[in-house]
Amino acid sequence: MNAHEWLIYQGKGDPEPGRVDRLPAPPRWRTFDGTPLTGAAGTAPPLDAASSRRLGDRTSLSAQDPRSLQLINAALYLRRPLLVTGDPGTGKSTLAHEIAYELGLGRVLQWPVVSRTELKDGLYTYDAIGRLQDAQLAGQETQTQDIGRYLRLGPLGTALLPTRTPRVLLIDELDKSDIDLPNDLLNVVEEGEFGLPELERIADRPGQDVVQVLSDDGRRVPVTGGKVRCHAFPVIVMTSNGEREFPAPLLRRCIHLHLDPARGERLAAMVQAHFGERADETHRDLVRLFTESGGGELRPTDQLLNAIYLTRNAQHQGLGKLLLRPAEQGQRP
Repeated sequence: MNAHEWLIYQGKGDPEPGRVDRLPAPPRWRTFDGTPLTGAAGTAPPLDAASSRRLGDRTSLSAQDPRSLQLINAALYLRRPLLVTGDPGTGKSTLAHEIAYELGLGRVLQWPVVSRTELKDGLYTYDAIGRLQDAQLAGQETQTQDIGRYLRLGPLGTALLPTRTPRVLLIDELDKSDIDLPNDLLNVVEEGEFGLPELERIADRPGQDVVQVLSDDGRRVPVTGGKVRCHAFPVIVMTSNGEREFPAPLLRRCIHLHLDPARGERLAAMVQAHFGERADETHRDLVRLFTESGGGELRPTDQLLNAIYLTRNAQHQGLGKLLLRPAEQGQRP
């Protein structure tokens, strides 16, 4: 095997869904025993608009440097989450969409984190009030047979469903979370399963061992015995802008990838994906201004894309250059 044959994700944007099947069996300590779902429930929906907005038209240029490719593939082989750090605009969130596109893993499950986010928000929600109101309207005290109508799996919960191939989950801006969330994630990330107490309480009743609930994709999926247990551990991409330190136990369970600001071929790939072949050469003046020293690292990549768009469509070179001023200059009157 040569230096590149082991790479499952190659970063070039050439979709090859069968490549993920070339992954060797997981290490014994990362093997999970969820019974694979069949039919539509066991497959991911296709990529949606969230991915097409970020990816544009992929090119043959590599969107990642060799070191990044090695770490991304290490996470795939070891079935470990990928913790991606870096300045805003370096492509941290886009990476999840690139992996899903290239490996044919379908719609990216997205969990944007804010200061009030709790673990349960990512796992599932239970509409107890709605169930009570429906029971009252129907003149019934309970509606055990229909409890699945009031349960919806969140992005993390859906990612842990026992699909044959892994789902891609983006946990975006984890550093903005409450102090407890990173620690709360530990057990779920390690065990690859979680329970729904509302279903565990009734699992021994006749006809209640398997309950259909709604997934984050909007599909009805079966939950057996009140537990969701994965079969193929999901590809989890957790992003951070470096606003806080994470607990050592979480870091130990992740592969850490730091993305530097896009430069060279990686920056050219981003520009060509959105504006066509050789667009980086057509707009070399703007690319040079974006990458020049002196505050350049304060400029997210989307500033360059905005500048090129305005230059192409508003025919106003000066306006494009105005957008590329360092962030601190943009605050001046």
